[in-house]
Amino acid sequence: MTQQKTTATKIDAARARLAELEAAIAQGGGDMGATMREHGKLAPLVKADDKRRELQTQTAAAEKDLAEVKDDPELRAVAEGELKELRAKLKQADNALSEMLSPASEEDSRGCLLEIRAAVGGNESCLFAADLLRMYAHYAESQKWKLEHLSSSNGEAGGYKEVITRVAGTNAYGKLKYESGAHRVQRVPETESQGRIHTSVVTVAVLAEARAEDDINLPPGDLRVETFRASGAGGQHVNTTDSAVRITHLPTGITAECQDERSQHKNREKAAAVLKARIMDRRRREQMEKESSERKRLVGSGDRSERIRTYNFPQGRMTDHRIGLTLYQLAAIMEGGIGDIVNALAQADRLSREEAAE
Repeated sequence: MTQQKTTATKIDAARARLAELEAAIAQGGGDMGATMREHGKLAPLVKADDKRRELQTQTAAAEKDLAEVKDDPELRAVAEGELKELRAKLKQADNALSEMLSPASEEDSRGCLLEIRAAVGGNESCLFAADLLRMYAHYAESQKWKLEHLSSSNGEAGGYKEVITRVAGTNAYGKLKYESGAHRVQRVPETESQGRIHTSVVTVAVLAEARAEDDINLPPGDLRVETFRASGAGGQHVNTTDSAVRITHLPTGITAECQDERSQHKNREKAAAVLKARIMDRRRREQMEKESSERKRLVGSGDRSERIRTYNFPQGRMTDHRIGLTLYQLAAIMEGGIGDIVNALAQADRLSREEAAE
């Protein structure tokens, strides 16, 4: 069954059920609270479909108008502009309806931890890690999210060997989770005197933020907590106090550390937050291993080692290998313009889930 047929079937069922609910509300009696709640969930869906259908009608009319004035350059330009605007609105309506039919999970609504690490390419990899962090920071700003620096290790020539940032905001994990994987960059480094293009790799891991209800208990007996003197820039405290903290979860061997704060207590809090997110991510991956179809989704597994994207600076091109998406707007993407990529990946994910459910 195609996505269009699946969507139509769900909408038809929603319309039929909404009519039943409205009849029940008119008659009164029964559990009106439950009836009203179900009505409240279905009514916006039908309204969104009504809007989409209206835009489909308007788009079809605009296409007809364009055909009729194709020999008049001035009128054709106006008609083309109107049609382009309607098609954009229709695409937005389609995406909105798809999201309503495949609601985000509770986990998707959370904030997340963003881990970026230089992998292959030495100093150039460290510099691109900083570029990716900047890209995500700009995108987060456009989404009204807040970033909190948790820890970092600086590169020798700038950038980061590793940087971990908390992204706080509604649906931060749901939108950024598709960024997990290996990001390949092709460009001429500033230090390259011969103008040769180098290829470097940076890995990204996006972890849903753990919450109290996740039942991730960390009994003291399961933890090894080590303190040590922080290294790198940071002031005199770096060499005089054991403020840095490393926590190891003994049952799994998962570790997390933080040395950016002057306070050992704050470093321990941040390290514990990272540790919980990593433990929860391990559980999620183990569950995915049990569900092979889930693991093989079009948008990939989210493994750090899986190559997902290439940024080719000489060509101004970004290619997402999971869905075959290529955009020649790299400058805008590096400034945080990743909305189209996020939406395309979410749409591909929804489609693969619908196909798997058939």
